[in-house]
Amino acid sequence: MYLGIDVGTSSLKTVLANEKGEIIDQSSASYELLIPKQGWTEQDPDDWYLAEIKTIKEIGKRNDLTKVKGISFSGQMHGLVILDKNNKVIRPAILWNDQRTIEETNYLNTKIGREKLISYTGNIAFTGFTAPKLLWLKKHESNNFKKINKIMLPKDYTAFKMCNTFATDVSDASGTLIFDVHHKCWSKQMIKFLGINEKQLPKIYESYEIIGNVSKEFASLTGLSTSAKVIIGGGDQAIGAIGTGTVDNNMISISLGTSGVVFAACDTFKKTESGAMHAFCHANGKYHIMGVMLSAAGSFDWWCNDILRTRHFSDINKEISKSKISNLYFLPYISGERSPINDPIATGSFINLTLSHKRGDLSRAVIEGINFGLLDNLISINNLNIKPTSARVIGGGAKSKIWLQMLADTLGIKLHTINTSEGGALGAIILAMVGCRQYKNVQIACKKIIKDVETYHPNMTNNKIYRNKFAKFKSYYLTLRAV
Repeated sequence: MYLGIDVGTSSLKTVLANEKGEIIDQSSASYELLIPKQGWTEQDPDDWYLAEIKTIKEIGKRNDLTKVKGISFSGQMHGLVILDKNNKVIRPAILWNDQRTIEETNYLNTKIGREKLISYTGNIAFTGFTAPKLLWLKKHESNNFKKINKIMLPKDYTAFKMCNTFATDVSDASGTLIFDVHHKCWSKQMIKFLGINEKQLPKIYESYEIIGNVSKEFASLTGLSTSAKVIIGGGDQAIGAIGTGTVDNNMISISLGTSGVVFAACDTFKKTESGAMHAFCHANGKYHIMGVMLSAAGSFDWWCNDILRTRHFSDINKEISKSKISNLYFLPYISGERSPINDPIATGSFINLTLSHKRGDLSRAVIEGINFGLLDNLISINNLNIKPTSARVIGGGAKSKIWLQMLADTLGIKLHTINTSEGGALGAIILAMVGCRQYKNVQIACKKIIKDVETYHPNMTNNKIYRNKFAKFKSYYLTLRAV
C-alpha cells in the first residue's frame, strides 16, 4: 500500500491507496491559520507535524500500516519555514498568501530587475514567494534571521520529521525565487543577494525520488515500518497536475480551488519574457508553465457565504441558469492578484450594477469574472505557443455543471472532469508508486490510473460574446487601477 500526504492551508489530508492506486482510506485534520496583522498569514509548522501523526494513526486503526511500501507529499508552496541549529522551529511559517512583502517584492523587481531575476531563476518576484520573505525577515526580525540553520518549505518539514532528511524537490523549490529552474540548482546570485549560504538550503531531488526511510521514532509513533520509503513529493500545483494526469507536453489542467490555476505541462523549459507566468519544474521530471489567480472559488465562496449567507449552491445554480449574459461585470481581485497582472493592491468591483439586476445576475457576474481571470492566464500561456484544445478541471468549482459550461464557453476549449477528486493526495500516491518502482514513470502511472468522466463542449456563439466582454473586463481593470 501507499500513503499520500497533502499539507494544505486549512488542513492536512492523508490518503491510503492499494497497489492499483485505488483510494481505500483517508483521514484529515485541520489546524489554525494565524493572522497577526491584516494581510499576514502564518502557521505553526508543528501543527502540520501533529496533523501528520494524527491522520496516519487514524488510518492505522483500520489498516495494517506495516504494509505501506512508500509515502510521498503534496504541500502548499512558498511558505518560509526556518529551523535553528537544534532543528527547532524559530518562528511561525510565513505562508503563500501572506502579503507583507510588497516592499521587498518591488525592491527585487527593481533593484535586481525583472530581466536579471528571470535569467537567475526563470521568474520575477511575487509577494507570496520565499525570497522576499527572507528579505523581510532580515530587515524586521534580524535576530531570527541570524538563527537560521535550515530553510525549507511546508511539505519539506513534514518529510524531515518523518525521516530526518533535509530535502526538497524541484517543483517546490521553483517557487522560492532562490532556485534556477532551467538548470535545476540553487541560484548562486540569489543566495549572495539574500545574504544566506547554500548549506542552509536543502538538497534537491526530483519529486519521485526516494530521500530515505521512515525513522524509528516516527515508526513508533504511527505504526509504519522503518522499511517504508519516503519519496519527497512536490508543490501542491505540480502534484495536483500529476493527480489530473497533466503530464504530457502542452496538456493543461485548471484548478477551481480557493485560488485558480491554469497549468501547462512542457517537455522543455520555456522562458517567459514578462514574468507574468510562473516557469517551474514539473513533478514528472520536466517543466511547466503556470498562471495563478488568488481568488477563484475563493471569490464565489465569499459571495455565497459572506454576502448571500447561503451554502445551498443548488439554489444559486438555478438562479444563474435563469439569468442571461449582460453588461454586468465583476473584477475578482478581492485578495489582490498574482498572474498575469501581478498587482497585490488590486481590488474587486461590480461594474454597471442597476436596480434591474437580481441575485442570479450578480452570481453569474461573479463566475464570469473568475472565468475571465482564468482566460487572462490562458491567453498568456497561448502566447508561449502552447495552444491546447482541451483541459482537465478539478477543485470545488468543478462540481458545478453550470460553472463548467460557462468556463468552456469562455475559454473556447473542451473541458473534462476526471474519475477522482483527490488531486494532490492522489498525485502524491502516484509519486510514491513511481519511487517504489510500482510504475516505470509518472506518465505510465497517470495513464493507468486517471480517466476522463464528463466532457463540456464550448458554445462558440457564447464564446464570441465572452471574448468581447473580456476586452471590456481588461479595460475596466486598467481604468480602476488608475483611480
